[in-house]
Amino acid sequence: MSLRLGDEAPNFKAQTTIGEIDFHDYIKDSWVVFFSHPSDYTPVCTTELGRTAKLKSEFDKRGVKAIALSVDNVNDHLNWIKDINETQQTEVNFPVIADEDRHISELYDMIHPNASLTATVRSVFIIGPDKKIKLTLTYPASTGRNFDEILRVIDSLQLTADYQVATPADWKHGEDVIVVPAIKTEDIPAKFPKGFKEIKPYLRTTPQPNL
Repeated sequence: MSLRLGDEAPNFKAQTTIGEIDFHDYIKDSWVVFFSHPSDYTPVCTTELGRTAKLKSEFDKRGVKAIALSVDNVNDHLNWIKDINETQQTEVNFPVIADEDRHISELYDMIHPNASLTATVRSVFIIGPDKKIKLTLTYPASTGRNFDEILRVIDSLQLTADYQVATPADWKHGEDVIVVPAIKTEDIPAKFPKGFKEIKPYLRTTPQPNL
């Protein structure tokens, strides 16, 4: 069965490039970006893991940990990481899971048989500190992920977890947000003292409240 938003992220133990981990222990009280890549020593994956490493400071300031997975073994991961560090001019600074028996890939429905019987697709799971799945994305093997979009949705997820707002199309950190319909218009000033704009009775905007 496919995992859905709001489901608890299944726990597992796995061998990784930093040793054995228990996934829920790894999450602790952080947000997590858990993503799969089809195979080691492949060009698109090399750029993706390099990009993730370069974004460490962005992930850190959001309280986010990254962790990757493929069906290759730990030794292959470690040797490939040397290539990533060299070609992408970075240092891979997050664990990569070795899912040789495909147990975790199947647990998270990362193998799509009509795309490939053995390789994982480019799955992304954003998981909250409560261990619940907050967002999923799936890319084909031929298309590298947009990590600016991953950061954008993390900003939105963290903001909307703490305030009664939603983010509009193409929203970026620092822009106005939408007051959720559950809040009556007369109650908005008390909750959002920066002010608000009523475009329609169901469409009210306010400056981003956590700035």
